[in-house]
Amino acid sequence: MKVIFLEDVKGRGKKGEIKNVPDGYANNFLIKNHKAEVATNANISALNGQKKAAEREAAEELAAAQALKEKVEADDTVIELKAKAGTDGRLFGAISSKQVIEAAEKQYGLKLDKRKMDMKEPIRALGYRTVTIKLHRQVEAKLRIHTDEQ
Repeated sequence: MKVIFLEDVKGRGKKGEIKNVPDGYANNFLIKNHKAEVATNANISALNGQKKAAEREAAEELAAAQALKEKVEADDTVIELKAKAGTDGRLFGAISSKQVIEAAEKQYGLKLDKRKMDMKEPIRALGYRTVTIKLHRQVEAKLRIHTDEQ
């Protein structure tokens, strides 16, 4: 019997696949437990429609991430942060990724996720920094940060 898998079944198939399985296994386990459905023409066309919609949505997400990358990497986009510092240029305290994200939101209206920033440790000195942000699985942007004395 041909079935469309509705979820991953170990050793049999992945979600969205159409495969032949024994009739008893299909009726008594897969269909009964809502892990698969019979592969009729209507069900196959519905699956194809869902796949096209998912592809379209993924393409829109990628385009949005690339547009955000253009804004983040624009020449005039430099996140300005103020902090108290000593005579040697070291800060009293540190600037965290949360503060950087809040400054980006406030100064340029950029909505970024602090968990996606590749900032190994907080900023502890004055000057310019470049931090990588993962906007999408395929898109990374370089965010420029300038720390100046208060």
